Amino acid sequence: MAFDPVLEDLPAILPIFPLSGVLLLPRGPLPLNIFEPRYLAMTSDVLAQPQRLIGMVQPESGQESRVVPSVYRIGCAGRITQFQETDDGRYLITLTGVCRFRVLEEMAGVKGYRRVKADWADFAHDLEEEEGGFDRDRLIAPLKTYFKAQKIEANWDAIRDTPDDRLVNSLAMVCPFTPAEKQALLVAPDLTRRAEVLTTLLEMAVAETGADGAGPQ
Repeated sequence: MAFDPVLEDLPAILPIFPLSGVLLLPRGPLPLNIFEPRYLAMTSDVLAQPQRLIGMVQPESGQESRVVPSVYRIGCAGRITQFQETDDGRYLITLTGVCRFRVLEEMAGVKGYRRVKADWADFAHDLEEEEGGFDRDRLIAPLKTYFKAQKIEANWDAIRDTPDDRLVNSLAMVCPFTPAEKQALLVAPDLTRRAEVLTTLLEMAVAETGADGAGPQ
């Protein structure tokens, strides 16, 4: 059955998975390998719920090594859309991005995993596909050089045929940007602004590596 929620369907309390350098955006797929006992427990609990939502958040800068790091106030919830249990007790899951949320406060943890009170009100437009108002050609030009430098293979015909929001969100998720850059992409208020941030990051990366995508010898 398709999951097509309205804002009122989204839960007030959300389990979170703090993970630095990992970005989830609406309708983007995020594969995860779950092996820590607390996150195995979280996954089991989430699978028992009809919405099957987990909030992906990043630890704040400088907090990454802490046992209980402070997290950024904006994250994105994803629904478990694929699930597999391995012979050695791990879970292989795919989260599909649903909607961003704002952390209002942290609640008492359960079975070692963290939960927050989530406010979805600022991000209702995440539940609908967005049409872009950005320059796709300007985005694609540095992307080709960036992918070459990063040794990322791409089907350019498929990229040109991909709808605007899926293109921008998928690229933002897959490109190996820094955690701070990932957070900047997450908090961009709409698709047009996210495309502008993404294009700027790509252009900066290309400028740093040189026009041919090669670094210094």
